Amino acid sequence: MKTISRLQPILVAWIAVTLSQAASADEGMWLFNDLPKEHLKTKYGFEPSDEWAQHVMLSSVRFNSGGSASFVSSTGLVLTNHHVGADTLHKVSTPEHNYYRDGFLAKTTADEIEAPDLELNQLVSVDDVTERVNGAVKSEMSTEEAFAARRAVMSEIEKESLDKTGLRSDVVTLYGGARYHLYRYKKYTDVRLVWAPESGIAFFGGDADNFEYPRYCLDVCLFRVYEDDKPAKIEHFLKVSEKGAADGEVVFVPGNPGRTQRIFTSAALKYQRDRYVPYVLDFLRRREILYQQFGLEGEEQERQARDDLFGTQNARKAYTGMIQGLQNPVFLARKQEEEAAIRAKVENDPDLKKYADAWKTIEGTQARRADALGQTAGFAGRHYSIAETLVFMAAEDQKPNAKRLRQYRESARASLEQQLFSPAPIHADLERLKFADSLALLVERRGGDHPLVQKVLDGNSPQARAAELVGGTGVTDVEFRRKLAKGGQAAIDASTDPMIRLAKLMEPEARRARKINDELDELERQAYSQITTAVYAVKGTETYPDATFTLRLAFGPVRGYVEGGQAIPPWTTIAGAFEHEKNHGAKEPWELPAKWHARKDQLDSGTPFNFVCTADIIGGNSGSPVINRKAELVGVIFDGNIQSLTSRYFYSDKVARAVSVHSSVVLESLRKIYDAGGLADELGK
Repeated sequence: MKTISRLQPILVAWIAVTLSQAASADEGMWLFNDLPKEHLKTKYGFEPSDEWAQHVMLSSVRFNSGGSASFVSSTGLVLTNHHVGADTLHKVSTPEHNYYRDGFLAKTTADEIEAPDLELNQLVSVDDVTERVNGAVKSEMSTEEAFAARRAVMSEIEKESLDKTGLRSDVVTLYGGARYHLYRYKKYTDVRLVWAPESGIAFFGGDADNFEYPRYCLDVCLFRVYEDDKPAKIEHFLKVSEKGAADGEVVFVPGNPGRTQRIFTSAALKYQRDRYVPYVLDFLRRREILYQQFGLEGEEQERQARDDLFGTQNARKAYTGMIQGLQNPVFLARKQEEEAAIRAKVENDPDLKKYADAWKTIEGTQARRADALGQTAGFAGRHYSIAETLVFMAAEDQKPNAKRLRQYRESARASLEQQLFSPAPIHADLERLKFADSLALLVERRGGDHPLVQKVLDGNSPQARAAELVGGTGVTDVEFRRKLAKGGQAAIDASTDPMIRLAKLMEPEARRARKINDELDELERQAYSQITTAVYAVKGTETYPDATFTLRLAFGPVRGYVEGGQAIPPWTTIAGAFEHEKNHGAKEPWELPAKWHARKDQLDSGTPFNFVCTADIIGGNSGSPVINRKAELVGVIFDGNIQSLTSRYFYSDKVARAVSVHSSVVLESLRKIYDAGGLADELGK
């Protein structure tokens, strides 16, 4: 069995031999309005037309819960990962019907289950608004004034766009603040579950196989978007390839990568290595144990905690890979060498010397970030999140739109309220556990004698206080939330609800923490903008910005690799899944669902299952379609292998791979295992 202990020696050897090769590889999470057409034409003989790019962009979808997807029919079908849809699967499940574990199939559209709070975004246009955003910030402004001015003009742009088009409008910061683009999205909020396989095949191999390869996971599910209570009519959607891509064939990945930090200076990377990532890992390990222990209390407890446990385990393993990459001296030495060369040229160029202090600014902000790390200003759990949102919303609504915190601006209001008034179930026992642990963390980090701690606990232990607050609050009731929201600040001030009162108590501390982060973000935004300008001047402008959970295009060939002297093939097969189960004694998590064994003889055992390519991806790309030159869907991204875990900081195609579900196994399983031939036939039509 492969385990995380294999990570360190693999990463050490890999980093040492691949850093110098990244520049010539297919690196990049490219903007759709700035694709590397010359590179694609020169290397692959393919030059994407504007029509191709527009079609792919409009066929792509973003899940507000975190993840990517694509339209795959004219009748509103959306294909994504099972683990991207898991949030909804858990919310629509009950003790009697565990759709996450047992799967789901709607025989007709009338059987499709409405997601309680899911929003899907389709990017329809991008405008460059850099000049207007930068024009609002004057050189004589203080950091606080510059931040306020930038926030105000971004809110103005978004509100104007929303009023004009009716589309969700977000100003996105790119290149560390060197560019600003206005993204307009069509929103779909009537989204319904159509089909999901069992978790046993969607996450076959469990946490042990996560971030490993070879893999055998049917990590996909289908939703449908509706308009006016009818399946939406979709103009741009992806045809589905029966055969998929060939070995060595270039494929493309349109998706929404969450966050990369490749622009970071060596000082910022050291902060990540020494302070931030270890801090996050400690928290994740703590929470992982918490959820595991809760799940051991019974089957229902295990069901309730499953989504939180999966997310925590996934993040813990990802951050483990990140820190082991950061801790390798080869990587940082190379970064410092490249940085020193650029800084030397900047210092010696009269036109660029004005940017020389930008690196020092970044270094200074890291020390301040370290000082602020761990200063708890809020608590975990849905109850507290709702209360905090209501308290902040009431206060922010009294301000002009341009001066509000970003998440409370008018252009984001509909999305905010969809989450705030979600009817999704809230599990009191699990909430109490999360909240008690958050209170205990506050005591550990601030000390039991701290005045804030004493006010929060109100003479109780963390466990007793959590029970009191969770048991006494009314925020579980959606109508209670609506009434408070409608009543505004007066209703919040008059409320005797214990969770609302706690959020009011914590509001000054939360705003203090936000102010510190806002100031540091603005300082870094200005510094990275200068660094980007300097790097452009030294190295040229053909590059891509760090990921921002907005639509990008990555690409690379389907290609296996060599690990430990062993050739790893580019794809696995259905036969391999049964063999993998046998090799692990057919014990959980290597136990295929009963349907797979019952229909085994009907399956084409040679059908490709999962495959790998060199496309540059990261978290947020989960659910991204993998397409060929014809814009046909050949797969769905669901993971990366161990060697890709440092992609937040740098890219290499030596052995790092993106892992996808093959289009053939999706069609094969729908038709022969799940009795969903009609659904399979609907795909691509």
